[in-house]
Amino acid sequence: MAENIRILSTKTLLSNQKQFLLNANLSVVEADFIETKSLPILANAQINEALIFTSQNAVNTVLGFENIEDLKAKKVFCVGLKTKALLEENGFQVEAYTGYAEDLAEIISLVYADSSYTFFSGNLRRDVLPEKLKEAEISFNEIEVYETILTPQKMTSTGSANGNSTFDGILFYSPSGVESYTKQNKIADEICFCIGNTTAEALEHHTKNIIVANQPSVENVIIQCINYFSRKH
Repeated sequence: MAENIRILSTKTLLSNQKQFLLNANLSVVEADFIETKSLPILANAQINEALIFTSQNAVNTVLGFENIEDLKAKKVFCVGLKTKALLEENGFQVEAYTGYAEDLAEIISLVYADSSYTFFSGNLRRDVLPEKLKEAEISFNEIEVYETILTPQKMTSTGSANGNSTFDGILFYSPSGVESYTKQNKIADEICFCIGNTTAEALEHHTKNIIVANQPSVENVIIQCINYFSRKH
C-alpha cells in the first residue's frame, strides 16, 4: 500500500483498532466529535416487562441503576453485537438482537407483541423504533438515560485546529458524528466509511463517496477502509 494515506477517525479508537490501520501503513488522526453524558434514572421510574437497548451508552448508564438486579430478571432486546455482549457480560439475558433498530422493531412486532417494553434511549435517538412500535400497537415507555453532545472542531490531516481537511478517508460511526464533523468541516474528495445505513444517509447530503460497513461495528469500518486503500494502491 502506498505511504502517506491519511485517515481521520471521528472518535478515539481502542489501541488494537488503531493498530490495524497502522499495520496497513495508514496514517491515523483521531478526534472525538461527540461526547456522551449519563442522566439520572428516577427510582420510581416505570419499568415494564421487557427492556430495549439500542446502544452501549444506554447499557452503561443503566448498570448504575440502584435496582439493577431486578432489571436482570427481565427479557432484553437490543441493537448491536457489542451491546449484546456488554449486556450478557453484566448478567442480562438477551432474548433477541439485530444490527438495526428497524429490524428489532419488526421482530418485536411479529414475535413478541404481547409484552410491554421499556426503551432506554439517548436524547438524539432516531424515531424509527418508537414509531414502528406505535404503529404495531406495542405497549412501551421510553426513558432517556444519556445525552449525546456534539463537539465540532476544525480539522486538518495533522490534527491541528485550522486550515482545510486533507484526509484521504474519514471514519464515521453515527449520524451525530456526521453532524458534528460537518459543522466546521467540508467533505470534498475524501472517501467516507460508515458504520451503517443511517450514518450513510446523514452523509448523503455532503458527499457521494460513501462506503458502508458489511457489519455495524467499528472493526468492520476499519476493515472496509483498509480493503479500499489496499485495492486502490
